[in-house]
Parts: sequence; C-alpha cells; structure tokens
Amino acid sequence: MIENLTEDRIAVVLRAFYARIRRDPSLARPFAVVEDWEEHITRLTDFWSSLMLTSGRYKGNPVAMHLVHTDKIEPEMFARWLELWKETTDELVSPVTALQMQAKAGRVATRLSQAMFGQPPQASPLPAAQSTAAAPYKITPTFDERSVPTALLRSHSRKEGSWGLIRVEEGAIRYLLGDQSTVLAPNRPGVIPPLAPHHLEIDGPVKFRIEFYDGPLVQPLQ
Repeated sequence: MIENLTEDRIAVVLRAFYARIRRDPSLARPFAVVEDWEEHITRLTDFWSSLMLTSGRYKGNPVAMHLVHTDKIEPEMFARWLELWKETTDELVSPVTALQMQAKAGRVATRLSQAMFGQPPQASPLPAAQSTAAAPYKITPTFDERSVPTALLRSHSRKEGSWGLIRVEEGAIRYLLGDQSTVLAPNRPGVIPPLAPHHLEIDGPVKFRIEFYDGPLVQPLQ
C-alpha cells in the first residue's frame, strides 16, 4: 500500500489524466469509443486501487478489453500515454508516489503493447544533460530533507549566464520551474536555466546536490 494515496486521490488523478487524453490529437480518437466516462473512471479507479493499494477491487481483464480495439491503436500511442500519465502524476501526487505510479503504468503499457503488437512501447531515450562548459564551477554538498537550505524551497532564480543541474542521489523531489512541475529522481536530473524563477518541494527522504555551470545545459525536464 502506498502511504497517503487514497482511492479519492486516484480518482482525481484519473479524471485529470483522461481530460488530457481526450484533448490529445494522437489519443483522442481511440478513446472516443468510451461512451460512459463516469463508468470508465469508476472502473479504472478500481483498477488502480488494486495496483497501488492492493484492494483487489478490480476483476476485469485489461488485455482482453484492449485487444478488441487493436484496429484503433498504434504502437507509438503507448509512449504518448505514458508521457501524459507522467505529467499528471507529477502534478497531483507526491514525488515518491508519482514515481511508483509511473513504474506501474510502464509495466501495464509493456504488457498491453506486447500482447497487441509483440513489442514493448517505443520511446526515445532521454539525452544526457550536455553543457558547453567542460565541468561545473561549483557543486553543493549533498543535501537531505533535513539539511536542505530553506532558500531552495522558496522561489528564486540563477544569475544571468549561470546554469544549474539538480542531481538526485536517493528518493525524489518536486521541481517547479515557472508553471512546469516535474519529479526529479536518480537518472532524472533537472536543469535550472538562468533568470528563471524556480523552487523545490520535498515531502520525504531524499539526497541531492546541485551543480553550477557557466555555459548552457540542454536537458528535457522529464
């Protein structure tokens, strides 16, 4: 069972997620087969309750239900589905819970894609952060949830020409950059551009450090 995750919160996540699905150019068409969205959300709440809370409420067969719609689904749609799931969970649940829900969704997508197309979801790997600077000019000590400077939890910005890279060693943190919110974790760093207001939110055990560069960094905030 995931701490602090409830069926009510799962339903909130699902409503926000499928609102995005229905607006998405690549996913709206296959989901147009849903006639009763309230029933769909209720059924999926049972599904995710079983996955995340081990409630055993879901009794259906997801693979069989998707196989009848193979003609409406393309293999690359699974990658987009996972992208929207990540965006939604990053915004609406704690960082640690978001990572757990994303891992579960990845396994679900892999199982369905294998059953329908004989292959896992196709997604481009994220490029590593690249910098025009040879090395960081400064690296902070490793902070944890107790030692993190309060300034990092308030909106602030880097000076012009100074870039930062947040590297999480253990756990997860939420990184808010302007109106973007993303969960950072090991192997999922976050770039801090100069002059951009940003801050961190921490609600569990974490270890991270920040590297500073005097040249641009290129890294998707994913």
